[in-house]
Amino acid sequence: MIRNLFLTTLTSLILLGNVFATASLRDDKDKEVKIKTSAICGMCKARIERNLAFEKGVKESSLDVKTKIVTIKYNPAKTDVARLKANISKVGYDAEEVPADEVGYNKLPSCCKKTSTMNHQ
Repeated sequence: MIRNLFLTTLTSLILLGNVFATASLRDDKDKEVKIKTSAICGMCKARIERNLAFEKGVKESSLDVKTKIVTIKYNPAKTDVARLKANISKVGYDAEEVPADEVGYNKLPSCCKKTSTMNHQ
């Protein structure tokens, strides 16, 4: 009887340990990447962040307009850096070595284009 109780308790502890180990592995899944863009202003910031929000696996994104760097937290099981750069490019902005998609770039307001001489924040 005591032996059965001991084995039941030991088995329960092992199973419980596995549950916590698995949960902690899931918590460590998210990654963060910083991508240099050609964004210029607050409108650019809103456009990039809004489009990244629709990308599967993106948890959050934030563009620092001064440095032109977007910081993205994402789930690597659902997306990767290449897809994130492609998303930014498709919206019309450079994403490091990935140039802005021509169609997306042509849809940008003139003030958000790289050749803009307007200064706005």
